[in-house]
Amino acid sequence: MRRLLYLLLGALAALGLAGCDAVTMKDLKPGVSTGFDVRDRLGKPGIEWRNDDGSITWEYTRQPEGTECFMATIGPDNILRSLENVLTPANLARVEPGWTKDQVRRLLGKPRSVQQFALKKEEVWDWRMPPEFSAEVFFNIHFGEDGRVTSTSRTVQTRG
Repeated sequence: MRRLLYLLLGALAALGLAGCDAVTMKDLKPGVSTGFDVRDRLGKPGIEWRNDDGSITWEYTRQPEGTECFMATIGPDNILRSLENVLTPANLARVEPGWTKDQVRRLLGKPRSVQQFALKKEEVWDWRMPPEFSAEVFFNIHFGEDGRVTSTSRTVQTRG
């Protein structure tokens, strides 16, 4: 019974956080909202990238406990061009062997964790994904000694 109560409270907390994001994201409209609006609603970005066309992209990750990472692209005119969650199956599928850490970070945002495996001579980054039934799901990217992607994998951890 206690386990069920903890599971229910955790689910309600997750819904509450998602609800806050949903309200905040709904208020930000591409083509209308400004970079100032984005900062007012979402705060300081985790990282900022300058794009070739003069725009900038700001990262707002919900890792390590959340399952989203939002990228806000602001044009040189300070108008929001796009705001999207980049942790999608389509983006995860884009990662290929040979990609650099910078390419991965730019596509998916900051990972939940980074682990070193000395014997395997690899580094593994992971992102928390939406849970499946009573299991936690993580998407993993494996990097070789040269700092390039060697493979991807998925980890499912049952709760309880």
